[in-house]
Amino acid sequence: MCNKFQQRRSCVSRVEKKVQTRQRILDAAGRSFRKAGFGGIGVDGLARNAGVTSGAFYVHFDSKSAAFRESVQQGMHELQQGVLYFQSRHGAAWWPEFVQFYLGFKRTCDLTESCALQSLAPEIGRLDGEARAEFETGLRHVAEAILAGPHSPKLPRDLDATLVALASLIGAVTLARAVGSEALSGQIADATGRALLGSHWPSDANEDGP
Repeated sequence: MCNKFQQRRSCVSRVEKKVQTRQRILDAAGRSFRKAGFGGIGVDGLARNAGVTSGAFYVHFDSKSAAFRESVQQGMHELQQGVLYFQSRHGAAWWPEFVQFYLGFKRTCDLTESCALQSLAPEIGRLDGEARAEFETGLRHVAEAILAGPHSPKLPRDLDATLVALASLIGAVTLARAVGSEALSGQIADATGRALLGSHWPSDANEDGP
């Protein structure tokens, strides 16, 4: 038992280690699902990428689906935090900066570091209602964070406009990643940036990549 004073430190240490291991598995699962999709990797692969055994994986998650749902939840939370970061860092210029970042870095980064909104949405549409509910909740939180942010050039004014902007961003990144030509990929990003930001989109934003 962990109710004796001399045992408390070791008990806390074991709890902390368990929490850290779970988070490591969840982080690795998120990267794996972004890169390979839900059907492209199994529990053995998820465990291997996290540096644990398959048995250890099942200590923390009942199934691959459970890990996927939590990966979706964490990924959408990370996007929400990213929005808040841009608002805090760039103030009134945050929305153009966010759009440029999304159409630049998130278009060209490794899939393991891609946005859950863009990379996991197609997977979620094929899965159960619970995964879709997690995604919808996260999407609403992201939209609310955008609308609650400081006034910024071309910032969406209502939920409809915000959803259109997010759909444009993820659609552009998905399409740009699917083509083999870097010139066309950049053109897709450039056209989307101009549509969302107008004159606030820099003319050289995608000439040489992000």
